Amino acid sequence: MQSTIVIINLIGAVALLLFGLAQVKDGVTRAFGTRLRTGLASGTQSGLRSFAAGFLATIALQSSTATALTVASFVERDLIRARMAQIVLLGANVGTAVTAFVVATGIEWLSPLLIIAGVALQKGGSTARRGGGTALIGIGLMLLSLYLLSAATEPMRASPALAAFIKLLDGAWPVAFALTAGLAIISSSSLAVVVLVLSLAGTGILSTALIIVLILGANLGGAVAPVLATLSAPASARRITTGNLVVRAVGCLIALPLVDYGAQGLSLLPLAPEGLPVDAHLAFNIALALVAWPFSGLLSDAMKRAIPTQEDPDTGPKYLDPEALSTPVVALANATREVLAVGDLVERMLVRVESAFRNNDLAPLSEIEALEKRVDRLQQDVKVYLSKLGWQPGAGDDTRRSSAIIDYAINLEHVGDIIEKGLGEQVRKKVSSNLKFSEAGYQELKNLFDLTIENLRTAQTIIVTGDLNLALRLMEIKVDVRKAEKLSAERHLERLRDGRIESLQTSSLHLDILRDLKRINAHLVSVAHPILDDSGLLRESRLRHGAPKV
Repeated sequence: MQSTIVIINLIGAVALLLFGLAQVKDGVTRAFGTRLRTGLASGTQSGLRSFAAGFLATIALQSSTATALTVASFVERDLIRARMAQIVLLGANVGTAVTAFVVATGIEWLSPLLIIAGVALQKGGSTARRGGGTALIGIGLMLLSLYLLSAATEPMRASPALAAFIKLLDGAWPVAFALTAGLAIISSSSLAVVVLVLSLAGTGILSTALIIVLILGANLGGAVAPVLATLSAPASARRITTGNLVVRAVGCLIALPLVDYGAQGLSLLPLAPEGLPVDAHLAFNIALALVAWPFSGLLSDAMKRAIPTQEDPDTGPKYLDPEALSTPVVALANATREVLAVGDLVERMLVRVESAFRNNDLAPLSEIEALEKRVDRLQQDVKVYLSKLGWQPGAGDDTRRSSAIIDYAINLEHVGDIIEKGLGEQVRKKVSSNLKFSEAGYQELKNLFDLTIENLRTAQTIIVTGDLNLALRLMEIKVDVRKAEKLSAERHLERLRDGRIESLQTSSLHLDILRDLKRINAHLVSVAHPILDDSGLLRESRLRHGAPKV
């Protein structure tokens, strides 16, 4: 009976830890999701910045799996180069190890304070504030779970059955390795397994060598979860998660024969025995990052050969199920998923044009025409699908939702046209004629490109969530875009007056790109109009009160 209670307490503490991790991820995503994704996508121009981006994103999300899936989706949309993505995941692995190191420093006493602060933040306020409150509650629950894990494992010190089991594991390292790898796969969290090993190590029943083997198993299992989550993803995404698994597996294969030497080395250092799991976890991931970093390019090439791109002949709609038309709420959900796919295609177009502009390379423009045709076809399919819905009396909310989705699809189609016929042709002219903007002019355009891509991602979030705060923020950014476009045009004219050669050669291009980016942003901001209108915050006219009549 006593052993049953111990096992229940142990499982309950681990479940609380996993729940706390999920709360942290959810809270941080709600509070800083857009900025976090933007920072992760834009902070990968160099190896060091990529490593730092992965490290910081994982510290914030408390999940290297979440970071891996985000990075894989960015690679799929050409936001991050494959080599840089592998380095991001090396940083994510170290970030997880640092998180384990921090939570093992004996700060469980902060748990009640963090939970109280989190509950207070959740009492109203902005989405960011509520998300921050959820994250604080999650961290508090994680620390509380550490205390419960310690209490649950305390009776194990005198357990003959556990002593026999540990002795069995100490003599069968492959079994011990597979055990923690399996637990990490099931829980989708290497951190949870490391914390569990940490609690067992606190009882003094684990040898140093066994601790290292268990930690290696947790590291391998933690890399399997992202691979499983991307099995149905495009090849470009699967290459990233599989490459990370290969790095972890090779690291474990190299480290396992050296476990005894590692145990002897750790015993010579002034380390607390109860903290050895997190020390070993951190040391392994730092060493792995240092060794694997120089080979990230070779790994990316190898993954490209191992997982070739398969052409998808089906470019039609994926979510517009005709049988769902009898249930409007389901049909609207299907249409929302499809219009998000249209937005993803537009983002790929915009990112390719920005890449061609930044790198002076025509190659990214090769797919623009095909992508624009898919955008045209899918937005038409969404409109036709929603037009077949049979509305019942009292379905006002559903009809407004349908109109919002159709309007968004039409605006995305307009954006696709502007990218193909406007921005794409302008960038093609720049590259083909080998034209160069002035340094200041280039930076102004680059900043507006980046802001436009971020606004598209925000619009994608708004069409799903209907978040009023995000809608207000997007409207405010519209003003910023208008001011940036006006200021850049004025500065460009100043450079013309100063006789700058680069500005003279690129004058029409500069102004045309500014105009098209402004037009794109105007279409994207329209997604906020229905939300602001329903809230009574949208004015019928932008004219000031008291304007003279004509």
